[in-house]
Amino acid sequence: MPTPVLYCGDPLEPRRVDEHFAPEAQEVRACGGAVGLIDHDALLRGDARQAVAHVPAGLGNAWYRGWMIPGDRYAALAEALSRRGTELLVTPEQYRTAHELPGWYPAFTGITPASVWRPTEPGGTLTADDLAALAEPLPPGPGIVKDYVKSRKHEWEQACFVPDLADAAGLGRVVRRFVELQEEFLAGGIVLRAFEAFSKPESVAAEARVWWLDGDPRLLTPHPDSPFGRGLVPDLDHVRPAVRRLGCRFVTTDMALRSDGVWRVVEVGDGQVGDLHPSVSRGALAALLVGP
Repeated sequence: MPTPVLYCGDPLEPRRVDEHFAPEAQEVRACGGAVGLIDHDALLRGDARQAVAHVPAGLGNAWYRGWMIPGDRYAALAEALSRRGTELLVTPEQYRTAHELPGWYPAFTGITPASVWRPTEPGGTLTADDLAALAEPLPPGPGIVKDYVKSRKHEWEQACFVPDLADAAGLGRVVRRFVELQEEFLAGGIVLRAFEAFSKPESVAAEARVWWLDGDPRLLTPHPDSPFGRGLVPDLDHVRPAVRRLGCRFVTTDMALRSDGVWRVVEVGDGQVGDLHPSVSRGALAALLVGP
């Protein structure tokens, strides 16, 4: 029986799928799958009951596909849906594990840049001593600042890249700017990652996204930010065991080719909130979700 998929509703037309996900939802229906609507804004406000008000009762097991949700809000969504007879196929524990770096990093140690982290509230500060202690286990040299979920790579010099992790003033400046720009959306805390140089071919995508279902790679796409369409095909032999160790149902791994020719995992995510490159057929993902 086709698996239902729950999409974010359009904020202006609550009974329609958000326009960003509408083509995919159309493909789900074409595959015979049912589509339900989640009020993402209500969920973020903390009103999970209102968020699921338009989900038909008794759908059974279902996927969520939509905008990112903080881990605690996802747990509230799962509980509210369960009361209406719908169980999310990705549990709250699995979602947080795949969505937040402290959850997925242990399974990928050695095949992803070295990382450390510290829980931090939105708007919070870390002293120079705090940051020095946090950075100490990392290799000397440059690093990256992010939170548990996202970086600000489009503000590379201001709020992402640190030329020298041992430069306390420079590190503090980038971290403060990152926290300032993230505002209330800072997720979990501050993460410092060792910087690795990746190749950037001119004619192919330098970063690929692999979609895994139950431990198997099922779809290969360019990264959503790639300026190219089809691109490199990563070596997955060393990634498959890590995905299986992670033990999450639906996972994305973003992979890049390091300048020395080694494939590295740049980021891991929950597939329910992973975006697709514009060149990718929505039907491919729809078939994956709805299929037997």
